[in-house]
Amino acid sequence: MRFMMKVELPVEIANEMAADGSLGNTIGQILEQLEPEAAYFTTANGERAGFIFFNIEDASEIPRVAEPWFHAFEANVDIIPAMIHADLEKAEPDIKRAAKMYG
Repeated sequence: MRFMMKVELPVEIANEMAADGSLGNTIGQILEQLEPEAAYFTTANGERAGFIFFNIEDASEIPRVAEPWFHAFEANVDIIPAMIHADLEKAEPDIKRAAKMYG
């Protein structure tokens, strides 16, 4: 199943890592292990942030994708189910059923 993970890196910790040159290398190492479908970096809530898209088959894999960010950056991490267009099309009968029952 596809998920989007938002990671927010606390400014002070990310600044220290940027200054000592380890910020990019640490992010790269985590992404190499995760092998995401895509990863985008920007800001969120005034902090450096990443939006990372990946697939996992079982909830027991959540620590594998989240723990590196917690330990390396003391990051705030949100993991949210995500769909591509094909998933949305597959869900259309359920959407229509809910609309008919509750709309």
